[in-house]
Amino acid sequence: MSETSKEVQTASITERLAALGSERWAAHFEGRERIATGEDLIELTIGEPDVATPPHLIEAAARSMKAGRTRYSSGKGEAVLLEAVAQKYAARTGRAISPGQVLAFPGTQAALAICMMALVEKGDAVLVPDPCYATYEGVVRATGADFVPVATSAGNGFHLTAEQLETAIRPGVRGLLLNSPHNPTGAVLSDREIAAIGDVCRKHDLWILSDEVYENLIFDAAFASPFDRDDLADRTIVTSSISKSHAAPGFRAGWAVGPQSFIDRTLGISEAILFGGQPFIADMTALALTQPDDTARTMTETYMRRSRLLRAAFQDTPALNPLMPEAGMFMLLDVSASGMDGETFANRLLDFGVSAMPGSSFGAQAKNFIRLSLTVADSRLEEAAGRIVECARGGA
Repeated sequence: MSETSKEVQTASITERLAALGSERWAAHFEGRERIATGEDLIELTIGEPDVATPPHLIEAAARSMKAGRTRYSSGKGEAVLLEAVAQKYAARTGRAISPGQVLAFPGTQAALAICMMALVEKGDAVLVPDPCYATYEGVVRATGADFVPVATSAGNGFHLTAEQLETAIRPGVRGLLLNSPHNPTGAVLSDREIAAIGDVCRKHDLWILSDEVYENLIFDAAFASPFDRDDLADRTIVTSSISKSHAAPGFRAGWAVGPQSFIDRTLGISEAILFGGQPFIADMTALALTQPDDTARTMTETYMRRSRLLRAAFQDTPALNPLMPEAGMFMLLDVSASGMDGETFANRLLDFGVSAMPGSSFGAQAKNFIRLSLTVADSRLEEAAGRIVECARGGA
């Protein structure tokens, strides 16, 4: 048998993740291909801030590189960054948080994946509210654990409830992957909701892995975290980054914070895969966390305004029902009254010059929605809204 025809033997993880990666972003990639051929297509697929990374952060990274901060880093993370993260959470929680409770990562995605590897394995199960961010199923299944979606409802803005969580409990469940503020729905759980969810987690001895990357992009609600509650802190791990808060997604600067015993045990996994980041990026991130910055406030005001702009644009089109977000940089749009589900609508919408994510990329409960990014200029967003209306009305 020739080398070219030989069947490749790979580990079972490759089968578990085979359809959980770029396939879910098919509409985004097709849109990019159309743009490359010269089509006038408005991209509303990904959450990439449309403001520049603050110049003082770029300058800080450059200064650090010029000062020689380009060598190998500690596998745990640079001391200056660990201290800055610890200070952030000490101020937020009102508790003493030590650098020993922090682990640095290249972005929230790596933090989620490695922390999940430290929590569960084959034979375990993880509860994840449905809908959820498109990578979460892969994060869980990579460990060998079962991914257990917890159906939430558009009727209450897709807020996870303690009752929904309790109903989903089954043998082998070890943890909950929580995300508030939420992508793709923009839901923000209240402190009361977090407390009730926490009661279920304590009752069933569940870990909570809390993705809080949109913490600083809340519109009118108040942020709440299980990590900030004394009765939940010992079972909660927080992951976050400066990708959204400081419009710096390409720098891949993230972290995890949790009980020191968990962080100590997770370090070995992180070192096996990553063994450190870039010291100059750590310096920049530490500066971002310790100095006042208006980037998040500016983005929050912008995305809230744009969500209202879209609501106004769709108000005279019965086939389109926007779900107003409470935070973040996305809006879900219910297209079921058009006679199409989200995937059909998103595919058709490409021919009207807009790329959007079908809700099915985020779970069964969002299958009648499309997700629209709020990260394009107002004028282009208004133009995109007009094209979406035309698509819903069946224009040619």
